Amino acid sequence: MVIVEDALSGAAVRNLLRLHLAGMHENSPRDAVFALDLSGLAAPEVTVWTAWEGEKIAGIGALKRLSGDLGEIKSMRTHPDFLRCGVAAALLDHIIDKGRADGVTRLALETGSGPAFEPALALYRKRGFQPCGPFGGYEASPFNQFMALALTERAV
Repeated sequence: MVIVEDALSGAAVRNLLRLHLAGMHENSPRDAVFALDLSGLAAPEVTVWTAWEGEKIAGIGALKRLSGDLGEIKSMRTHPDFLRCGVAAALLDHIIDKGRADGVTRLALETGSGPAFEPALALYRKRGFQPCGPFGGYEASPFNQFMALALTERAV
């Protein structure tokens, strides 16, 4: 698997992003979906990486730089053909390492609640993310939850 910084110009990336957004809207009420669309991911404070197996896209993930040394994990999605193959773990580790190298000392994320989000939550917990309060203008609701990781230590 190869992970590369991505400019979001390829059809495979755009298709996976559409799949991601559709999944978010399928599993959460419309007003509880905070996933970034293509224009949001193209913002200068956002860096996007894609994982590839040969010519096939395996996954996507992004880091949004917030104020100070805070970063936010965004748009984590594994292509259905590569589920349970370690793609999300590899992307998350890559984002953590890149954030740390760029001076981010705390990574946070907002994600949904319910069965569809359990695999992602298990991965975040395995990497050391802990529940936290809302950040960056988010508001808590029954449909979302927040987690954060201090980048001063590396989880196993």
